[in-house]
Amino acid sequence: MNYYHGLGHALRRAAFSPRPVPNATLVLRSAILRRSVQTQSLKPEEATVILNTQRLARPSSPHFTIYQPQLTWIASIANRITGAGLSVLLYGFSLAYLFAPSTFSSANIIEFAAGLPDWVKVVEKTILAAPFAFHSLNGLRHLAWDSGKFLSLKGAYRTGYAVLGASAITTVALVLL
Repeated sequence: MNYYHGLGHALRRAAFSPRPVPNATLVLRSAILRRSVQTQSLKPEEATVILNTQRLARPSSPHFTIYQPQLTWIASIANRITGAGLSVLLYGFSLAYLFAPSTFSSANIIEFAAGLPDWVKVVEKTILAAPFAFHSLNGLRHLAWDSGKFLSLKGAYRTGYAVLGASAITTVALVLL
């Protein structure tokens, strides 16, 4: 049986019977790239100034001005912001209660809230209920993703719109309590 099919014979012939290269020094000389770049020594302060100037000209990453807003990354950013905001409120109130327990007691807070106009109460309840509802429901969305559900693009958008709708309904329900 003949095992020398295809390019095998031609490759062996090229590899084992090299031909002399005319003007080998000319080929070697043209293969080496010559650069006509001159360098100059800089003081470290001058180099830092040049580097900082170049860094200021670079765009930030990711460059939001060139991307079309998408539900997935807007919901992700909103989830982080609402989580941080709710944490700041929780820890802030906890520290305030720790340092001034008589001022931030339940009786004082109820008395203060009772004296506010109704429209202020509705605004305050909305400001507290909307991030709480969104962050809680988006957390359930993330738990669904962790269990391997709704991981397609269509599933991500469906659950994103469901979280937005359910957050609006939950916010209204919490404000009306």
